[in-house]
Amino acid sequence: MMETWKLTIPELSGDTPRRAYVYVPDSFGEDETQRYPVLYMFDGHNVFFDEDATYGKSWGMKDYMDFSETQLIIAAVECNHSPDGGRLSEYSPYDFRARGLGNLKGRGRETMEWMVNEFKPYIDEHYPTLPERETTFIGGSSMGGLMSLYAVMEYNAVFSRAACLSPSLWFSVAKLDEMIREAKLQGDTVVYMDYGSRELSFHPNMERQFTRIASQLIHKGVYLDCRIVPGGNHNEASWERQVPFFLNTLLYDKE
Repeated sequence: MMETWKLTIPELSGDTPRRAYVYVPDSFGEDETQRYPVLYMFDGHNVFFDEDATYGKSWGMKDYMDFSETQLIIAAVECNHSPDGGRLSEYSPYDFRARGLGNLKGRGRETMEWMVNEFKPYIDEHYPTLPERETTFIGGSSMGGLMSLYAVMEYNAVFSRAACLSPSLWFSVAKLDEMIREAKLQGDTVVYMDYGSRELSFHPNMERQFTRIASQLIHKGVYLDCRIVPGGNHNEASWERQVPFFLNTLLYDKE
């Protein structure tokens, strides 16, 4: 079952509507007492359907979920498409300067406060979720991958597992170090983190930074599934190929 509707996030983008997507396994139609873990995702318009995706290619997750019969709800919200850096602002935990856009306010905390205090309660009320932390996950790519890492570090009481695909770890390096160092994590925290081999050269010292963050997470006690994807690139076609890998990590020992 796939549902799509429009919502607004007044504290982030006023009355500008954006799409929300929720996937529920077909097995719910056969047994309405069944409940499922939930994966919250960023850039919802890129997750399911090519016709909605920014560059005409999605992760194809509905097709994969139907084919694999994966027992998981996915709840995803479209990003802010404002040309003045709306997505970058909402998906950044920290203030920053963007090329061509000047100084931008990082509104990642506001984004997560909305997700945790408004969107998640709505999903838990209207869909057959297992709402506990142990069965609540978060995932995304690029800046959405950075936000997924931020979410599992800073909102660890809500999310127990995160999928961080091609995360923007080049961003605010010192603040990322501080975030991981000071995070209060429960002992069962799981992170899937990958980076494509072809995108390693996109930012200076990216291989070193990826290694540093991985080491810090392990030192922090995180159960880390970490990959450099052979031939992997920074696009939806590449991230689509990683869907089986990160879902296996998120659902490991949960099914």
